Amino acid sequence: MTEFRIGAVNRAIEATPEPGGKAAHVAMALRGLGETPQWIGFAGGATGEVLVSGLKALGIRAQETATQDATRENFAILDDAGIVTEILEPGGRPSAREVEAFRRACEKEFARGKKKLVVIVSGSLPPGVPTNFYAPLIRSAHSSGCRVILDSSGEALRRGVAARPDLVKPNREEAEALTGVKIRDVASARKALGQILEMGARSVAISLGKDGVLWSAGKAQPILHARAPEVSKRSAVGSGDATVAGFACGISNGLSPEKVLKLAVACGSANPFADSPGRIRLSAVRKMERKVRVETLPG
Repeated sequence: MTEFRIGAVNRAIEATPEPGGKAAHVAMALRGLGETPQWIGFAGGATGEVLVSGLKALGIRAQETATQDATRENFAILDDAGIVTEILEPGGRPSAREVEAFRRACEKEFARGKKKLVVIVSGSLPPGVPTNFYAPLIRSAHSSGCRVILDSSGEALRRGVAARPDLVKPNREEAEALTGVKIRDVASARKALGQILEMGARSVAISLGKDGVLWSAGKAQPILHARAPEVSKRSAVGSGDATVAGFACGISNGLSPEKVLKLAVACGSANPFADSPGRIRLSAVRKMERKVRVETLPG
């Protein structure tokens, strides 16, 4: 649409249904990188069927935990100025039995994959699920020798960090809420990063929007700062998830820290040029990789 106006009739020029949600975006980005991801999540009702069938149509293995409540729908409204307005429905409330079925499905895959798996724990928790739910899931993955990336927010993030995930990737606002540090520049972001490492995370990457990504691969490792050319008038929805996919791909393939970070930032920067969130193309990622600059911060 030309411009989204509050209190007025807004007519969409085009509407495109796509599989959505943070974990789905990560899976789609990994597929775009040539990986073979498996999505595990809740799905219910007609919307859940659309989600699962959409992922499978993209060549993504999808294992759903069926829920009585229907999967929610979210709307991203993009106008001609590149401004995105998101409308997020409240999620359904899975029963205790459904939550337990999801946990068992995850643990079965952890045991099957063992040391080969990079597990990505992504998104907010559904209503009614305990805020400490991610922590035992992370410990379970570690007990099977899997590496774990955590990308969440709020109390779920705080509780999850204490379980020592291999990588935590908050954005600026999530890092501020977690640490209490107001992130105004790279120096303050560096302070927040150090605090999250002290909380238990084995490595931390903080995405700073146009200011790039700060990453330390561990307490004894240097802090790297990567930037990519700024993308204007493009939707950034899903860019953080694409960045997570880049980290997962780089770590899984044993790349050096500098190359991991360069790939992750290139994936996030390529996402706005995709047809929809998460649907990145490898050619676009490679093109963006050549433009990403990585520096080691002193001290």
